[in-house]
Amino acid sequence: MHGSLQLVLILLAAAVLVVAAARALRLPTMLGYLVTGIAIGPFALGWIPDSEEERYLAEFGVVFLMFSIGLEFSLSRLMTMRMTVFGFGGAQVVLTIACAALIAWLLDLPPLAAAALGGIMSMSSTAIVSKLLAERLEIQTPHGRQIFGALLFQDLAVVPLLILIPAFAKDADDMGMVLGLAVLKAVAVLGFLLFVGQRVMRPWFQWVAGRKSPELFTLNLLLFTLGLAFLTERAGLSLALGAFLAGMLISETEYRYQVEDDIKPFRDVLLGLFFVTIGMRLDPAQVMLNWDKVLLLVTAIIIGKGLLVAGLATAFGSTRSNAVRTALGLAQAGEFGFVLLAQAADLKLLGADITQPVLAAMVVSMLIAPLLINRMDTLTRLLAGSEWAGRAKEVHDIAVKTFGKSQHVIVCGYGRSGQKLARLLEAEGIGFVALDADLERIRAVAASGVSVVYGDASRREVLVAAGLSRAQAVVVTYSDVHSSMAILRHVRELRPELPVVVRTIDDTHIDALKAAGAAEVVSEVMEGSLMLASHALMLVGVPLSRVLKRVRDVRETRYAMMRGFFHGASDADAELDQQAQPRLHTMLVTPGAAAVGRSLEELALDELLVDVVVIRREGGKGVEPRSDTRIESGDVLVLRGAADGLAAAEFRVLRG
Repeated sequence: MHGSLQLVLILLAAAVLVVAAARALRLPTMLGYLVTGIAIGPFALGWIPDSEEERYLAEFGVVFLMFSIGLEFSLSRLMTMRMTVFGFGGAQVVLTIACAALIAWLLDLPPLAAAALGGIMSMSSTAIVSKLLAERLEIQTPHGRQIFGALLFQDLAVVPLLILIPAFAKDADDMGMVLGLAVLKAVAVLGFLLFVGQRVMRPWFQWVAGRKSPELFTLNLLLFTLGLAFLTERAGLSLALGAFLAGMLISETEYRYQVEDDIKPFRDVLLGLFFVTIGMRLDPAQVMLNWDKVLLLVTAIIIGKGLLVAGLATAFGSTRSNAVRTALGLAQAGEFGFVLLAQAADLKLLGADITQPVLAAMVVSMLIAPLLINRMDTLTRLLAGSEWAGRAKEVHDIAVKTFGKSQHVIVCGYGRSGQKLARLLEAEGIGFVALDADLERIRAVAASGVSVVYGDASRREVLVAAGLSRAQAVVVTYSDVHSSMAILRHVRELRPELPVVVRTIDDTHIDALKAAGAAEVVSEVMEGSLMLASHALMLVGVPLSRVLKRVRDVRETRYAMMRGFFHGASDADAELDQQAQPRLHTMLVTPGAAAVGRSLEELALDELLVDVVVIRREGGKGVEPRSDTRIESGDVLVLRGAADGLAAAEFRVLRG
């Protein structure tokens, strides 16, 4: 008989080893917890017995997971993605349930049990997919948005499934009454909690926060979450539903992010315990006896579900390659599938002869998921060959249209900002090539003769075809951080000395973009604030000349590079003193250059009236230019000075 302390120590020791191993193998820790549960459970080593008390404790992991999902539930977010979430995501869940239930029914499973199995199979893994897509910088890509739309709807679909599955386990003769009662009960409880909760919860949380005690705030959070979970369970629904409501109520308040940080340790630890208990339910002997069923189910989950998702994605307007990528991202079982499977097994809706093969197939599909996602490019090329041929034609068309251009600016994105930039470049006589992935916009401007071509600027081959090797600058005019990071990575690999200007919404990602190699990052919020401040100062009587000086000082402090300029075709204007006007110049310190190993003080570029504004080192690392900073081979120097001084400085850096 194991003592409670001994059980806790076993679980903690296993958790430490699992998390360390998962980190080393770059796998989600959830898979490690499942394998641990299989190993230490009653069907293998038998270190921990499978008891109702432990299952009930582990269910709190699901409670906090559903609470986290509730925190992410936002009506504004849903409205923005409504077509993807409710259209594509809803169709994916409904059709997966229908197809899986039909097949299960044809294999002699009772209709309600078949429907429950369909709900289990409709889930995909938010934990695995979100982690891998974030690492690949693909969350904001077309297939990434489609995948997350489906995952978001699956999270929402869990709520009615948690209500319906217990109703399925009742007597079939009373099914209509049971389902009707369950729906009425759910509507009544949800309505009461949402109506009363909105009016009571916010002032209560404000009062607790006003006590300025982190311990009190955390205790109140646990009380609120577990209290609502208790109320929904007492109403005959589920603990998880109450936790989801608690998260949804808090998501509309100013405490959302603080709550998310406070709840994370409880969620991760208890969720790990939940997955351990799921693994403990798997009987390896039963799996070996039913290996053919397991293999068939794994094939159904990965290939069957993948084909269904690919077909739906195509129907919703995705290209063939994006449809394949979306299918690869969703072709696995999910953590909420385990929640539903455990519920169906506890209610005897599904017997052990079904539960064991299904559980094994779900675990195997989740183990395969990282392999599919990490090899997404190769698999897409194999499965969508014609699409890749189309991409090759796209790159060819770009290369043809940009042939002969040199010293041009590559404008990534031809939206409102891109079009305004293009007009300024045209007015100054500077050549440019604009890349845009919106076919409708490309068609609209095609007749105007503007140099705009269809292409995704975040792709390496598109930038090369646009003449990256001959360009004098790259400007990213849209505020997609993931795409901007991909562009910066490609430019850093191909032409590290080329300046890249990036647009962003606020200051959140400025440091990351700078570290990735951006010459300058323009913040919409900062520019808007400067315009707001300048108008306000003039309205209260500050002279225009002083306002302009203030704005210029702020910009020069924030945007160091605005104290000079990069040389362009318009600089031949006779009104400019070419020798005296300060400008910016980037240069790459080649191997064997005279400046390698020497400090900026030793180079004495200030004698030439030249400043070193920025030093970008290999790997995107930014180095502050100080007098004792030593130059390394591969450094990119951004210099500011007059034309003659810059020429002399470059000669001194390279030849001494």
